[in-house]
Amino acid sequence: MKKINFKLGELFCGPGGIGLGASLAQAQNRAAYSISHAWATDYDYDTCETFRKNISPNKPETVLCADIRELDFEVLAEISEIDALAFGFPCNDFSMVGERKGVNGKYGPLYTYGVKALKLFKPKWFFAENVSGIRSANDGKSFNVILEALVNAGYKIYPHLYKFENYGIPQARHRVVIIGIRDDIEVNFQIPSVQPYKGFDISAKNAIENPPIPSGASNNEFTKQSTLVIERLKHIKPGENAFNAKIPEKLQLNVKGAKISQIYKRLDPNKPAYTVTGSGGGGTHVYHWKENRALTNRERARLQTFPDDFIFCGSKESVRKQIGMAVPPKGAKIIFDAVLSSFAKIQYPVTEQNIVPTLSLFEGKSQYIAKEK
Repeated sequence: MKKINFKLGELFCGPGGIGLGASLAQAQNRAAYSISHAWATDYDYDTCETFRKNISPNKPETVLCADIRELDFEVLAEISEIDALAFGFPCNDFSMVGERKGVNGKYGPLYTYGVKALKLFKPKWFFAENVSGIRSANDGKSFNVILEALVNAGYKIYPHLYKFENYGIPQARHRVVIIGIRDDIEVNFQIPSVQPYKGFDISAKNAIENPPIPSGASNNEFTKQSTLVIERLKHIKPGENAFNAKIPEKLQLNVKGAKISQIYKRLDPNKPAYTVTGSGGGGTHVYHWKENRALTNRERARLQTFPDDFIFCGSKESVRKQIGMAVPPKGAKIIFDAVLSSFAKIQYPVTEQNIVPTLSLFEGKSQYIAKEK
């Protein structure tokens, strides 16, 4: 059987959630379609070490640890040509928590390096990911600027807000993923349906306990909880947080202004976990539904659908950040499977796209605007 493989380059690669999902994706018609790692880059040393160890252990030189603002893209071209590009550009300036400066912030403009790579390498397709808040940063103007730049780079784009818990992922994680297919390629992408994942047990308890985490599993160290935190957690029921639980006054948090709902929030064992983030301290570690403690990094990794043999490098704090910033591998695989099926001309269950870019004319200038359904 003929084999068609897409060599994938990654910017802002993270620890390997996208890379792992891509390596597991497949489609088969008259040919077998797959995706393989070509090169990847990220600015964080531990993150790059994690990626090397798990995604490219036999070719560590294909992972470059560098600030993308100083990286010579020609160096990437010398490593390998690519057929596809993935870039989960930093979300700090688009997150629902924070100032949400969008493309005017420190991290927002980093999407331009994804556009630069598209123009330079001209891959057949791309996968771009960011937080759901990207849609409304700067009153939606930032998202429109990004969409227009991707279209102008020569791609048909298919943005969609994926709610990963609807795809069998044991976590309420909502992310905008934009699939782009080069204009000169007669392939169209459709959003994979959630129907095949109905009835899955996506509870946090099932994800963490079934099967039990093996004794001696990596990244499974417990956090030393202070007496104060332990006493506070005793008064917080599953699904509650430090602000809606009945906590004695002496144990309450002295916080003015915004009260973030995930502070010292216990998981509900019968529901998907709330969003696992890369933040730490101040009660943001994600807390066990029964035991008076934060989750271990391995438990957090399970909620992110990383397999137990996926080893994260670095300190416990560094690993926590890597896990929280990653794309769930199983979620990425579902989307990559749909991309491969699209190229293989294989029909698969689809759903309606919920973000539709439309061309408008304003003062004589064309502008792409995202319309949500």
